[in-house]
Amino acid sequence: MSLGRKTDDATLIAGSSGFTKRRNSGFSEIQTGKHASSKRARANTQIDEYEESPFHESSEKDRYLITYADLITLLLGLFILLYTASNLDIQKYEKMLSAFGNVFGTEVAKVKIDAMPEKVISTPLDKLKNDITQLISENGYSKSIRMEENERGITIHILEDIVFPSGSAELKSTSKLVLKRVADIIKKLPNDIRVEGHTDNIPINSTAFPSNWHLSVARALNTAYYLIKEEGVNPDKVSIVGYAEYKPIESNDTPYGRASNRRVDIVIIK
Repeated sequence: MSLGRKTDDATLIAGSSGFTKRRNSGFSEIQTGKHASSKRARANTQIDEYEESPFHESSEKDRYLITYADLITLLLGLFILLYTASNLDIQKYEKMLSAFGNVFGTEVAKVKIDAMPEKVISTPLDKLKNDITQLISENGYSKSIRMEENERGITIHILEDIVFPSGSAELKSTSKLVLKRVADIIKKLPNDIRVEGHTDNIPINSTAFPSNWHLSVARALNTAYYLIKEEGVNPDKVSIVGYAEYKPIESNDTPYGRASNRRVDIVIIK
């Protein structure tokens, strides 16, 4: 009986031991399976992220954006340099050179801006001055025509002795030739033209001209009308004004001064 119990106990013990082993083995397999599944899930996640990355070497999606962004950046830098070079401020340039010299402790050699060649730009008014100067010198008008440049533009002073008889607003025959030569120069210009009449300070009181105002305006009007009707100057650009004796260019105290003040001015407005 004792032996039988031992056997039964041994069997029970052995059976119990086998059951424990099988249970542990099954639990290990379950744990191993879970661990493998976890590894596969992480691997799949990494593969998905690897495939979805737009900047990976194996991915062709949107790769052109990198090259495009680099190109735009380079072009922006190029245009900034071109704009800076086209707007060179001499004072700022010299200050920059001086600042570099102070930083590095040496004197930076300055480029002499004065030695740089200047671009000569010819303007219509420059050509006008040359043409009027040539007209005066070639025709001996130095005593009758003067040219002046001021803030308004170019003024051509045509004195009375060459265009009008004394106390009259009727153009001389010789004055028409002078005005024709002047018109050939000024009618091609895009500038506005103002014809101004002037007198000396000696009062006039006649039926035709009750005052110097009337005489100055009449001289300006007749001159402008001739330029428009006979010489083809554009009337849209022409205006007239009379100043009487109130805009002298010489003193009215001498005969020479009064003769200079009796004139018609043709002003080419800037």
